[in-house]
Amino acid sequence: MLLCFGASIIIFPERYINCCFQGFAMWAQCVLPSLFPFMIITLIFTKTGMADKASLPLKGVMQKIKLPPSAGACFLMSVCSGYPAGSRIVSEFYSGGLIGRRDTPKLAYLCSSSGPLFILGSVGVKMFKDKGVGLKILAAHILSILVVAIIISVASKKSATSSAERTPYKGNVLYDVFYGAVISVAVAGGFIAFFYVLSRFVVDFKLLYPIQLLFNLFCDEQTSEAVCTGIIEATSGCSALSLCQGYLAVPLAGFLITFGGVSILCQQLCYLVGIGVKPLKFIGVKALQAVLCFMVLLLLNFF
Repeated sequence: MLLCFGASIIIFPERYINCCFQGFAMWAQCVLPSLFPFMIITLIFTKTGMADKASLPLKGVMQKIKLPPSAGACFLMSVCSGYPAGSRIVSEFYSGGLIGRRDTPKLAYLCSSSGPLFILGSVGVKMFKDKGVGLKILAAHILSILVVAIIISVASKKSATSSAERTPYKGNVLYDVFYGAVISVAVAGGFIAFFYVLSRFVVDFKLLYPIQLLFNLFCDEQTSEAVCTGIIEATSGCSALSLCQGYLAVPLAGFLITFGGVSILCQQLCYLVGIGVKPLKFIGVKALQAVLCFMVLLLLNFF
């Protein structure tokens, strides 16, 4: 598939090179402004130990749902920042000894969310031209992530957080924070541009045609093509859905944002695979959260 993909870029450069520029433009307009500032904030919180102290008031609540004390602060920073900052925070907490290996999958499911600036600003205002749409998607998105993650946590074993004290950070905090944030955001841009081009390739050669046929049963061809695009790269899929007519456009956008698409899933797994999170199980949980978000938004369409 990669050989065919590379050959297509050579044969149709006017098509796919332009798509790469469009992918970087989408990253610069929709993702960079919402991700970079919060990446800085969350890294400062985690490296200086402020996140540890902020977690203390939520310790009792976290224990009741079998999560480590740091889970509350981790979730709040993840919700504010968006993909893939939450996964990086979980990795940072594990490296710092705040969570044990048994807890990393539970926190990975809980701290896997898009940010409010992206959903409200980029999706709601820029794409759908309606802030109310962004508010509905944001509410359904957070609710679906919380419900599924808490059910899994309650059904699992009790938290086994390491009791080791966190070692004070000895590096140059300000430099390391900005360097880490710049690298992370740049890598996210690379993922988005690559998978944006790949999504065009997949749609052009109908590689997801069976899925498209399935969606054609209850929506038009333009909407089903937008979903296939979003399965590979969620931002471009949401942009395409905003141009579609019908009551399924918003619920499907919520589905894509919550699932993340191949691009966002890969970005998160870069941080999670090394700390004990199984990729297939993580993708399955994200699919459950996405289906729940779709159902909630479908119900909201009737109010």
